[in-house]
Amino acid sequence: MAEDLLLIEGTKEEQYQALLPQIEALLTGEEDLIANLANVAAALKQQFGWLWVGFYLVKKDELVLAPFQGPVACTRIKKGRGVCGKSWELASTLIVPDVEKFPGHIACSNLSKSEIVLPLLKDKEVVGVLDVDSEQLDTFDIIDQQYLEKILAFLAL
Repeated sequence: MAEDLLLIEGTKEEQYQALLPQIEALLTGEEDLIANLANVAAALKQQFGWLWVGFYLVKKDELVLAPFQGPVACTRIKKGRGVCGKSWELASTLIVPDVEKFPGHIACSNLSKSEIVLPLLKDKEVVGVLDVDSEQLDTFDIIDQQYLEKILAFLAL
């Protein structure tokens, strides 16, 4: 497949529905995790134009910055710290409508207003997280969670 995305206008759900098969095609046959994480981050950033889209991978006792799209980011995050560290600790998705109201939020960019973080699981253990930040309040909801979880399933960790 050519590494081009067909970007569409429409509702959030219509955009995800158009993007899902394209991301699946990008990842099919590629076994390199870093390459796949990079393409997922780029595809999401390109389609939705969010402030920051990227991954952190668990290395020893920290989340370490992995492929991303957007402004420079925090390099290392301890378990339980900020939205990413808390998602890792709880092994669950966190949707934060207003990051200023999240206890212990780590402000890698003061432009970030809302955030969603989803754990990457392998054998029921968190091996990383997908972190998405928006410049708007209350950007993310259950639709984002459901479709982003489907996209993460394509990674087949």
